[in-house]
Amino acid sequence: MSIHHHLDAASLMRYAAGDLDPAFAVVVASHIAMCDECRQAVRLAEAVGGACLSDMPEAALSDGSFTRLSRMIDAAPDTATKRRPVEATPANDPDGDVPLPLSSLIGGSLDDVPWRLVVPGVYRHKIELADTSSSLFMLKIGSGRKMPEHGHGGTEMTLILRGSYSDSMGRFGPGDVADLDEHVEHQPVVDSDDPCICLVATEEPTRFKGIVSRLMQPLVGI
Repeated sequence: MSIHHHLDAASLMRYAAGDLDPAFAVVVASHIAMCDECRQAVRLAEAVGGACLSDMPEAALSDGSFTRLSRMIDAAPDTATKRRPVEATPANDPDGDVPLPLSSLIGGSLDDVPWRLVVPGVYRHKIELADTSSSLFMLKIGSGRKMPEHGHGGTEMTLILRGSYSDSMGRFGPGDVADLDEHVEHQPVVDSDDPCICLVATEEPTRFKGIVSRLMQPLVGI
């Protein structure tokens, strides 16, 4: 797999530190399962973090510290989605396009996803996660389809699983990830013969530019 678009360094550092929102952590984990370069970058970030901790001076603990820590751990919500192993995790379906961090949420095949038609040629599947205010969903966009021009109210990550699209930033194929902020506006066009299937995490709803697209947004749910 030839990957040309990678995660931002800040996203990799936050993932290594366990500081990413669960929705974005799923996208990052899925990408690094497919990308040798970003997987090595996460390992390096973890090594740097570990070295920094080992160099910190020791501090005396107050009485009862261990008991309080144990109670905090017991009371904390399950954060399993915030952190995934950085080992390469091969796809879990015959076509090789469902990385293991995602297969635990949708099953082993993109063809079995319960897609919902939102507009002609565009399907959506929402993935429910706990402890997040962000959205995690999948899109399947038909060949030749052009998405409306849009921007983002906050951070958005899109990981391509099957097919490809092109926009002002280049061509994005399987394994490529678009790690975007609120300053980016683009108009993806699916340029593959097959539909483009991608995994998307967003902090805020998409900002469509056209009036028709904005009116339809509550129905589309993107």
